[in-house]
Amino acid sequence: MVHIGIINPKDMTNVGSVLRAIGCFQADGLLYTGNRYRTALRYCTDTRNVQETVPATHVDDLLEAHSQLPAGTRLVCVELVEGATPLPEFEHPQQALYVFGPEDGSLPQSLVNAADAVVYVPTVGCLNLAATANILLYDRHVKLGGPAGQGDDLIRASRDNNNRLKVRKS
Repeated sequence: MVHIGIINPKDMTNVGSVLRAIGCFQADGLLYTGNRYRTALRYCTDTRNVQETVPATHVDDLLEAHSQLPAGTRLVCVELVEGATPLPEFEHPQQALYVFGPEDGSLPQSLVNAADAVVYVPTVGCLNLAATANILLYDRHVKLGGPAGQGDDLIRASRDNNNRLKVRKS
């Protein structure tokens, strides 16, 4: 079981892109705090309508929400924090709540202190929220095996209706 948590997101396109990543990488839900984004789901950039099948839930406190998830769910903060583990070295837990800070701020120190792990994506400069969530979920997908199905069957199931491309064999 995998959930994404976002602290007080401000940008509707970022949240829509996170929802799309949740659908693509088969996470189980989105938890978000704050009041800046209560109308977010109306303006979604999630073209696969993940919000119709995966819960996006407003919560007051992500630590409290974490305590409501199944036992064994690890709290993983994803942020540029001194002393954090680089994502390439990180071993993902089977059950996790990955928490990201707001686009214009950082995670609360109390959340970082409570985390089972703190990881960062090694870059020069900081990525935006949606890019970071996509990279983290892809890294998890690769390291833990990804979805059922591979090759052309997975490609046909994943692409949109306008894409019918094939590699020409020589």
